[in-house]
Amino acid sequence: MKIDRLVSIIMILLDKKRVGAQELAEKFEVSPRTIYRDIDTINMAGIPVRGASGVGGGFEIMEKYKIDRKVFSTADLSAILMGLSGLSNMIRGDELVNALAKVKSFIPADKSKDIELRANQIHVDLSPWLGNRNIQTYLEIIKTALQESKLLSFEYADRYGNKTARTAEPYKLVLKSSHWYCHGYCHKRNDFRLFKLSRTSNLQIQEEFFTPRNHQKPQLDFDDILATMQTTITIRIHKSVMDRVLDYCPYEHFSPEGDEHYTVSFPFIENEYYYNILFSFGNKCECLKPLHIRAEMKRRIHDIATIYES
Repeated sequence: MKIDRLVSIIMILLDKKRVGAQELAEKFEVSPRTIYRDIDTINMAGIPVRGASGVGGGFEIMEKYKIDRKVFSTADLSAILMGLSGLSNMIRGDELVNALAKVKSFIPADKSKDIELRANQIHVDLSPWLGNRNIQTYLEIIKTALQESKLLSFEYADRYGNKTARTAEPYKLVLKSSHWYCHGYCHKRNDFRLFKLSRTSNLQIQEEFFTPRNHQKPQLDFDDILATMQTTITIRIHKSVMDRVLDYCPYEHFSPEGDEHYTVSFPFIENEYYYNILFSFGNKCECLKPLHIRAEMKRRIHDIATIYES
């Protein structure tokens, strides 16, 4: 990821007097153009890096500029290590390894045990238990395309399984509710789209570069929209599915009913997605009210039963 590469470049420049753009590009497996953009970003962050041309030229941090290792507190270093370690579970690459090593070099010997303890208090593992094992490979492909500003080609399936060939300019990797997405500009739709990686197949990097355009941020917060669409229904559940129902509503919505069951005020929108959520609880869940949703559940159950009668 870019932030990890920037940290590594800063540490390399602090370690060496001068480093060439080509050397940095080969080390991080990106183009020299990407390195020049990274140097501009580092300069904008307030770290003065200057370039020297000619034989033996390259980039260097101005001599009088020093980074005080004490600028990072124990909490700062613990947070950085937790973040980088969480990413390294899902996104491989030398830059993550380098960034972890460089950050650890900031840790004073007398604080190493304390920081290690704090960093291990929260473990972030983004890899899936089961599911599409292509995701990690796709993350690597998209990461490379992001770094090099190269187009991506792939096949994309809609929610009904219909596939279309797409070409897109990648701009951001997004992890939302345990699902990975690529936010990019779709050449087929001539607009920005959020592509779910689990619906993506045959993902490949093209040789063609693209010039990054001013891109809008993906809409990831739907709380206001959901508030106008959601209603509340009452369901009865068996205690064996309580942990799964808690993924959708807080414990305060649960009322005990005997020793085995709970009645739950459940947030609901009348669409396929939410009906499928209820059906995912199987015979451990019953919709009590409103009556028209209960009737719709019965109709759908009848349609399912009809399939197995033939």
